[in-house]
Amino acid sequence: MNAPLVPPPVPAPDAQTTPVMAQFLAAKTAQPDAILFFRMGDFYELFFKDAEVAAAALGITLTKRGKHGGEDIPMAGVPVHAAEGYIARLIRQGFRVAVCEQLEDPAEAKKRGSKAVVRRDIVRVITPGTLTEDSLLDARGANRLAAVAVRRGRAAVAVVELSAGSVDSVACAPEDLAATLAAFRPSEVLVPDRLFADDQARAALDGSGGVAQAMPAALAEPTAARDRVQRLYGVAALDGFGAFEEAEVSALGLIAAYLETTQAGKVPALSPPRRAAETGWMAIDPATRLSLEIDRTQRGEREGSLLAAIDRTVTSGGARALSERIARPLTDPAAINRGLDGIEWLLARRDLRRDLREHLRASSDVARAVSRLALGRGGPRDLAAIRAGLITAQSISGLFAASGDPLDGPPPRIADALARLTPPTEVQHLLESLIEGLVQEPPHLARDGGFVAANHRPELDQTRALRDDSRRVVAELEARACRESGVPFKVRHNAVLGYFLETTARAAEPLMRAGPDSPFIHRQTLANQVRFTTVELSELDAKISQAGHRALAMEQETFETWRRAVQDQAAALQAAAEALAALDVDAALAEWAEEAGAVRPLVDDSLCFTVEAGRHPVVEAAVKAAGDPYTPNDARLDGAGANGARLAVVTGPNMAGKSTFLRQNALLVVLAQAGCFVPARSMRLGVVDRLFSRVGAGDDLARGRSTFMMEMVETAAILTQATPRSFVVLDEIGRGTATYDGLAIAWAVAEALHETNRARTLFATHYHELARLETRLDHVCNLSMKAKEWNGELVFLHEAAPGAADRSYGVQVAKLAGVPPAVVARARGVLERLEGEKAAAGRLDDLPLFALAEPPAPPPSSAVDDALAAIHPDDLTPREALEALYRLKGLSK
Repeated sequence: MNAPLVPPPVPAPDAQTTPVMAQFLAAKTAQPDAILFFRMGDFYELFFKDAEVAAAALGITLTKRGKHGGEDIPMAGVPVHAAEGYIARLIRQGFRVAVCEQLEDPAEAKKRGSKAVVRRDIVRVITPGTLTEDSLLDARGANRLAAVAVRRGRAAVAVVELSAGSVDSVACAPEDLAATLAAFRPSEVLVPDRLFADDQARAALDGSGGVAQAMPAALAEPTAARDRVQRLYGVAALDGFGAFEEAEVSALGLIAAYLETTQAGKVPALSPPRRAAETGWMAIDPATRLSLEIDRTQRGEREGSLLAAIDRTVTSGGARALSERIARPLTDPAAINRGLDGIEWLLARRDLRRDLREHLRASSDVARAVSRLALGRGGPRDLAAIRAGLITAQSISGLFAASGDPLDGPPPRIADALARLTPPTEVQHLLESLIEGLVQEPPHLARDGGFVAANHRPELDQTRALRDDSRRVVAELEARACRESGVPFKVRHNAVLGYFLETTARAAEPLMRAGPDSPFIHRQTLANQVRFTTVELSELDAKISQAGHRALAMEQETFETWRRAVQDQAAALQAAAEALAALDVDAALAEWAEEAGAVRPLVDDSLCFTVEAGRHPVVEAAVKAAGDPYTPNDARLDGAGANGARLAVVTGPNMAGKSTFLRQNALLVVLAQAGCFVPARSMRLGVVDRLFSRVGAGDDLARGRSTFMMEMVETAAILTQATPRSFVVLDEIGRGTATYDGLAIAWAVAEALHETNRARTLFATHYHELARLETRLDHVCNLSMKAKEWNGELVFLHEAAPGAADRSYGVQVAKLAGVPPAVVARARGVLERLEGEKAAAGRLDDLPLFALAEPPAPPPSSAVDDALAAIHPDDLTPREALEALYRLKGLSK
């Protein structure tokens, strides 16, 4: 996480500073913490510290140019046409880039004087969370900018995906900040600078995965923040968007302030903020997401994750929507079942689903095209993307209308998406204009021209004809001049006279004797030739020389008309893009369900967790790809203890599949509550509010935390946050310390989860002594991963069966791992001796439940304590702070 940093000072202009360098220093002062790309002709130049940093980061040449303060000025540069690639590399390394463009033609600047400097200004600040260009983005992954605020004991996270225009706002308790941030996986997080002193906030930022940017705390002040958000949306009040908490307004205000700065006044096309209820999503903390590899593996790769295993989407927007659905599983059974209804309906209609997916393949990324055009960064290809998306929307509407069964229509979720595909009249007019006027394969940039189709603008066609067919037009004029004058003219051209009619001196004699009424005007006499012009030829000369510029100007005018139409209809276009993405997700999940043999889970408000023949979706795909069978397993838990155990102790040898079994059931919970079918014969799930997974080992050496310390930190988070509606999977708690220490910790943690948290729990361990909990606690059962020895070899069955394992087969696993035979033989001998000499001291059967003394009750709080706890220093004005101090002084007497 980035702590607030003071940027290096910008050099001050001196008496020898040139006008151009003064211009650079002024722009740099406006963005001192960004690398400034300063446009000079066909290059972006970098100076001073920026040049040194960029040269090292990009591997470009560092040179010198001029002097400042008696010292050489370091300089580096990149060509304008290649700048995007260099900027992308800087952004990936965590830098911010400010782009200072030339805002006028150098010829215009010279009109103000020979020493006048071309006007330049910063047109954009590029940061990790504000990227919009396709070349800088992952088409199938979201790129989000988040902001965090804490006010009056409440936390909030506001998130914008600028490239698609979506905005989310979530209020939560401060202890849930880490899980909320991790659910969005932002690229960049805006943080009021005072929060860097808050340990809880720092931990949440560390787990977010995004680059943290410190912001002045004053920008999060609610009143000013509300004004900025209202200005961003062009509204007089936010009430129409929902009842936002104070912390939410502060977070949204940080977003608005950052966009004002980075977009240099351009207003992005943003959807109204979607306000999520505090309990709307399952809370999954960063450690659990990493452990379960939900959308990224522990190596940070998409391939090998749950998301990659089930992704069958055919559009980039659909891929992002699926990622969002998997990252934030719902907790409302009704909402979950609406999603399941759509998948079930499409699963039963294979032909319709196939046709739908074929139509979707012809679509494009409408949401990102709209965002780029609204910000003035789009081009003709973005217009083509919108055209393709709207045509796809029309074809899909027709597809469902043609196949509709009035007695068995689509469920509400699909019907709602189809309704959003029907464009309003203005969007329909835009589509008709794009179909008629935009060529099929437009160029990337509007300045290249050639994207307006023929016959769309007659005056443009005439100008193009003049530009492209000038030889034919000149030849026709030459022939007409010869006929009218009887003189053998030839049309010539030079840089001084432009186009002119040329003939011999003898042939020109009649025209030279003609009076002022002659249409042929004498221009020049040479030794053997005489040159004339006509009014028509002079006008044609001007038209031909200007035709290229005029044609390009007309095309850019047409482009701007289309761009404004897109900006005006951004909300409707984004709604259509979201509908296409939603249909893609439902069809893709139905496709995967058919491929994987997945079934619809029963999701309700109970505390049950019952799975028959469940399978790990990622491991099963890998096993089947290798041509091997996958062994499914059952699991049954009940938080109420009525239809199963609340806590299952899972034992068995290493490599037998304990960790896979634990992760498998946790991922089934994620899939079910994300509204997906699950790979199992059947599943019933009472909704889970929080999912915890402590599987695998890892350390955090940068923060001085060993593997065991990390294990204890994560276990502590589970014990303090898990509720009776939570689902917990724990693997090998206590293994990182001495045997009896580890056993004691594992025993106490299992008791606490069963008796205090009362969460549904799968608890894998090699401490076979924990199997005795089955007879000592009311709702504990034993499961074991089966293995058999056959002809001296260990065979793993990967099957979870009732009962406890009698041994861990550690020596046999060491042999399978390739440990030298001599070492394996010695280990076997030592094991036999230790087992033979095992003492019976400290029998676990004699341990009472919760044998440790109850902690002493905390002393009763005083009036001063209560008053002090109610004070939020950051929210007080100076006068309120003084009054609070006097009040505390009075209470202490």
